[in-house]
Amino acid sequence: MNQPDLGLKITELRQQKGLTQEKLAEYCDVSTRTIQRIESSEVEPRSFTRNSLSNILEFDFGRENTNNQSFWLALLHLSSVFCFVFIPLLLWSWKKDQSYKIDRQGREVLNFQITIMLVLFAFILVLMIGPAVFLMVQGVDRDPGIISGNLFAALPATSILLIGLFTTYQAVVNTVRALSDKPIRYPLSLPFVK
Repeated sequence: MNQPDLGLKITELRQQKGLTQEKLAEYCDVSTRTIQRIESSEVEPRSFTRNSLSNILEFDFGRENTNNQSFWLALLHLSSVFCFVFIPLLLWSWKKDQSYKIDRQGREVLNFQITIMLVLFAFILVLMIGPAVFLMVQGVDRDPGIISGNLFAALPATSILLIGLFTTYQAVVNTVRALSDKPIRYPLSLPFVK
């Protein structure tokens, strides 16, 4: 793993373990300034320091394989087209330790997918309850009419189509952004996986 990804990953792992920069420096037998410079991507750590960081943070920094990183990033983002959270979850869990970018972007794809799944679930729930409530409001003995019936028949297909188009658009745009080394953005996603 090379800078700046290395510095970001060290910062993330250090914070997950609840260590300060001073404490990590003490464990690695280096100065606090060295840890600060590594985390801010100013320097590449020496092999002794890298091995110490690997042992203390329990992460193999030498294992990163970025040869096929672009392929896996594209596959990860495009897998979100299917609105099925298990495909990106399998890809992310399989490749997250090989690249910091795959780890971070995989989390964003998963958050987007979980959000979309919750929206679809809520939407289906509303579609199941909505017609019953509508009939209760109008009264049982009254005919809801052709317009109301057509509205309830067209609403599910149109809404699911719009959600599918939105998900496909986000997947394609973010695939292009990931391959161009631009920041990815999944709007409306909630941070479930951190």
